[in-house]
Amino acid sequence: MIASHRGLRMFVPRVYGLGDLSQILDERAYAQATLLMASAPEQVATFVVTSAYRKAARALRDHGFVLLLGDPAVGKSVIALMLAISAADNWGCPAVKARTSEDLVQRWNPHEREQFFWLDDAFGAVRHEEHLTHAWARDLPHVMSAIKNGARVVLTSRSYIYNEARPLLKTYAYPLLHEQHVTVDVAELTRTERQQILYNHIAAGDQPNDVRTQMKPHLEAASDAAPFRPEAARRLGLAAFTRGLPLTRQGITTFMVEAQQLLSDVYDQLDPHAQAALALTYATAKGKKTVPGLPNPIDLDAADRDIIERAGSTPAGVSKALGAVTGTFLRLTTSPEGQSYWTFHHPTLREGFAAWLTTQPHLLPLILMGMDDQALLTRTDSPGRASEQRQGTLLRVPPSLYREVARRIAVLRQQPRGRLEPWQRHYDRQQAVRAYLVHNSCDAFLRAYTQEDPQVYEEFLAFDSPAEHDSRTTLLGKLHQAGCLPEEIRQRAVARMKELAVSSPDAAWIEDEDWQKKVWSMLLTEKDREELFTHVRQDLLPRLWSLVDGWLKDATGDDDDPVDTALFWYSRAFERRDDFDVAADFDAAGEMYNDERRSRPPSSSSWTPSSGGQSDDLRAGATRTDSSRSLFDDIDH
Repeated sequence: MIASHRGLRMFVPRVYGLGDLSQILDERAYAQATLLMASAPEQVATFVVTSAYRKAARALRDHGFVLLLGDPAVGKSVIALMLAISAADNWGCPAVKARTSEDLVQRWNPHEREQFFWLDDAFGAVRHEEHLTHAWARDLPHVMSAIKNGARVVLTSRSYIYNEARPLLKTYAYPLLHEQHVTVDVAELTRTERQQILYNHIAAGDQPNDVRTQMKPHLEAASDAAPFRPEAARRLGLAAFTRGLPLTRQGITTFMVEAQQLLSDVYDQLDPHAQAALALTYATAKGKKTVPGLPNPIDLDAADRDIIERAGSTPAGVSKALGAVTGTFLRLTTSPEGQSYWTFHHPTLREGFAAWLTTQPHLLPLILMGMDDQALLTRTDSPGRASEQRQGTLLRVPPSLYREVARRIAVLRQQPRGRLEPWQRHYDRQQAVRAYLVHNSCDAFLRAYTQEDPQVYEEFLAFDSPAEHDSRTTLLGKLHQAGCLPEEIRQRAVARMKELAVSSPDAAWIEDEDWQKKVWSMLLTEKDREELFTHVRQDLLPRLWSLVDGWLKDATGDDDDPVDTALFWYSRAFERRDDFDVAADFDAAGEMYNDERRSRPPSSSSWTPSSGGQSDDLRAGATRTDSSRSLFDDIDH
């Protein structure tokens, strides 16, 4: 019966663990599903079919796309894993765990209708990484074409990261991105689902029976903790995380709610060998990273040995500790090329380790210098002493190391494009450096950076239109605010803005409520602003109608049109200055421009979801409960 009902298996995926998969799947799908489950056996063993999973499965079945959103540690990646296994079964999809949108596009085969793509943390793992989002905006037409051609795509993202990414994605052009039936908030769990998740993790854990007996009266209260995080439930089932935990209702519920804050105490209690093993995994030495983690077997260089020695360990001790912490703090994974490597079992464990490292001055410098370039840009920040910690814990660079870190980032920015390096990879590297300087740097760090990389001004002056969306203008404003923007560079930036104000046209320099345009509030003097208004009146207005004809050659029916935006702001700005004739000219030009371009199709073709699979809503997997007894009654048997 199981073998003959694919839809049943999709909505009750734990049946994959009941017997020989080869009885259900064909050879290729069997190999893929086996590899996926082998990489995370505990996730398969403890998985609970929730309403979020059912919603995601229906979206994937009917529309080929699902976006899994939620807070850290709520189970996004586990749902994606089970969808990948189900896709291998239901549609025979070759499963590809891509890292970026570029990776997806490169691996998409237009001649292969059934492919499954799974991307974790699509827009950044801990913080929003603008270069990843810009890449998605650029690659979305290809992704939508792949879906229309039969591919299935699952993305995961932390909610706060997606909220920052969404304005840059032009979701109006891709309605698939904002349809509610393909966006799943995985934190929507019923009380029964929370209890079943907690039960499974306690049952699969290594807590002794006497500990489970003491926990049992308080587990219902633990499942009612708000917020409830499945990753916290997993840790409650493991003795390594609960040493010294008071087995009272308050102690257990506090653990569920504040698991992240309690991690520092857990890391403090580890022996030096385990601490060194985790430090190596966090850093991953430069030049050796062919996989997204610590390669197995480890190949130690001088930087690795320094970390081990400072932690009070030895290479032999670290090798032994890696085996001991695998399954609790670390996970051993195998890449598609067959290379095995260690990563943190969950991103929140990595973030907790970053917070702990800030209390270890003997390790912090070595960890920072031992990081590879990608880790340095995505796992650290230099926000200054007084700044508050934002969502997503990064390793804070102390002021004493600003010059060293700035020197490394400067070398990375100055690195020329290799002869065989794809242009996109070089561009993304530049974008990642800019994003670090914009979002993760304080004034003192920026001053250190410009001393290490004085040529950076020339790059920032090459900003394009629309200037409000070019991170280089934001950086010019930050440098000016930090007191390290030479006057000659500021004047050249104003000249560049004056050029774009007419040719594009670009009204980013006009003050309004938009945060981006505050850059020009800092960069422009009152004299500069008056000269810009005069320049637009004298140089743009006489040629306005002929320029409109030229702008229309590249215009589309998109809602967010930069020319339309600029003409609107020019009309509004001159009206505020009581220059009504000029305002009327811009208003008329805007109406004519819009009447013409709105008759044209948008830059992306409309996406029509395919309807397929079963129409009935399978509700299999619901747990029958008896109100007279607790689900946890037999947890210690």
